[in-house]
Amino acid sequence: MEFSILIGGEAGDGVKQAGVIIAKIFNELGYHVFVYDDYQSLVRGGHNFSIVRVSDDKIYTHDDFVNLIIALNQDTIDKHSWRLKENGKIIFDSDKSKADGVGISATTWAREKGSLLLRNSVFIGAMCKYFGIELEIAKDIIKKSFKRMIDENQEALDFGYNSLEKNHDVKKIGPPRKILTGNEAVALGAVGAGLKIYIAYPMTPSTSILHFLAAKEDELGVVTVQAENEISVANMAVGAAFAGARAMVGTSGGGLALMGETISLCSMSETPVLFVNSQRAGPSTGIPTYTMQADLNFVLNIGHGDVTKITIAPGDIEEAYYLAAKAMNLVWKYQVPGILLIDKHISESTSSAELNEVKKIEPKLWDGKGEYKRYLLTEDGISPLAFPGQIVGVKGSSYEHDEGGITIEEEVDLIAKMQEKRLRKMEKLREELKNEETVKVYGNPNSDVVILTWGSTKGACVEVAKELNLKVVQPIFLEPMPTWELKKHLEGKRVIGVECNATGQLSNILGIKEKILKYDGRPFTPNELKKKLEEIL
Repeated sequence: MEFSILIGGEAGDGVKQAGVIIAKIFNELGYHVFVYDDYQSLVRGGHNFSIVRVSDDKIYTHDDFVNLIIALNQDTIDKHSWRLKENGKIIFDSDKSKADGVGISATTWAREKGSLLLRNSVFIGAMCKYFGIELEIAKDIIKKSFKRMIDENQEALDFGYNSLEKNHDVKKIGPPRKILTGNEAVALGAVGAGLKIYIAYPMTPSTSILHFLAAKEDELGVVTVQAENEISVANMAVGAAFAGARAMVGTSGGGLALMGETISLCSMSETPVLFVNSQRAGPSTGIPTYTMQADLNFVLNIGHGDVTKITIAPGDIEEAYYLAAKAMNLVWKYQVPGILLIDKHISESTSSAELNEVKKIEPKLWDGKGEYKRYLLTEDGISPLAFPGQIVGVKGSSYEHDEGGITIEEEVDLIAKMQEKRLRKMEKLREELKNEETVKVYGNPNSDVVILTWGSTKGACVEVAKELNLKVVQPIFLEPMPTWELKKHLEGKRVIGVECNATGQLSNILGIKEKILKYDGRPFTPNELKKKLEEIL
């Protein structure tokens, strides 16, 4: 069983929160849910909408067509009526709009009660009646979600519920799951792997990591800092990591550009910092509240010199949780910077998820014996760690250095050995990854046609591949690139790259000629991708 609900209005109408509450209602009934939020970079005005997709099977993304439209204004009807499935229904605010559907005088009622935001609860109540859901479930979620006007919102639920006839009978099918955004999943995964300080300058779509961790600072035991700019953010994180605290920063492409010098510093000084880059449409400011996968070339090449770093790209919200923990542990194990590469579609979408505990893995620590050398030459390139306060004379250097951290210029043999030492860490990492999952495979493993994708586009690809009996290959490690594993799945096959950028960046790196690309700031939907695949197959 599957259906979708669209709720739309203008910025400031509380559309996003209403969509999340609708998702929580169905999650409480045991369904898988996914919420896609579309909004413009405006405080007030402009068109906002959320699509809540509900299924009794696992889902990764939203789709184009919906069973129910909840319209807070005429714009929603005008822009989205094409999405309505056969036998679908429009519920609208009759004080604001006209449509062929069921009108509820929500604005008049809410104004009489003192707040227009009550309109959302009116329509949530109507939605419950339409699907035959017990209103007490919604009332309980409202009580848990709101800090004020709880009674008024519950009264609004009653008003909406009594304004409609029941069309369906949606029953509880299982226990609820966790429900969270991708940014919340990143934060919780990093905390599980020992995150102690998060530093950021607000930049959509990474900003809600900062908001989430700041609100739960005491509960999660993470110091949260908003610095004055992205350069300060990156360098504060270096200082925190040098002192022994697991540090993470969050930004988008423009902010990461300012952090490039610090990423190179982290590589030279062997300082472990995790950088979260949540991609949005570019170049430059682009369209800041929309999504794209166009930072890959930049991320793989950021930093001057022969930079050693790790790049990991989750494809959904569950992966964001587990791979944030994985990235945090790996950057500390190998003492390198790492980039967790996500995008707006993962960051700000809300999904039900099944999450298990993740753990912190300790790095190679100094045993306290003999003279401490911060940059000790070792067979695997990884030197033992000690921190200021534990011992006198812990050094960190952006300059080329000897084993103790003292600057060198004339010692040509040692300069070469230090370069080789840092590169040996990446060789060891490659060998480790050959025994771990670096590439995910979905669909028909024997298909002669393979869809190659990465990041959030995985969701649409997996669903379409199931319908068309194709195979999907999704690398989750992008640096080092798991060529040994990709070769197994791609060699001798017809490979079609599917990406949300204008040039096919991963496809180009791997020499894939056939591509389906989308670069209008919106993610692929299964319906859209299926049509494009059918055209070329």
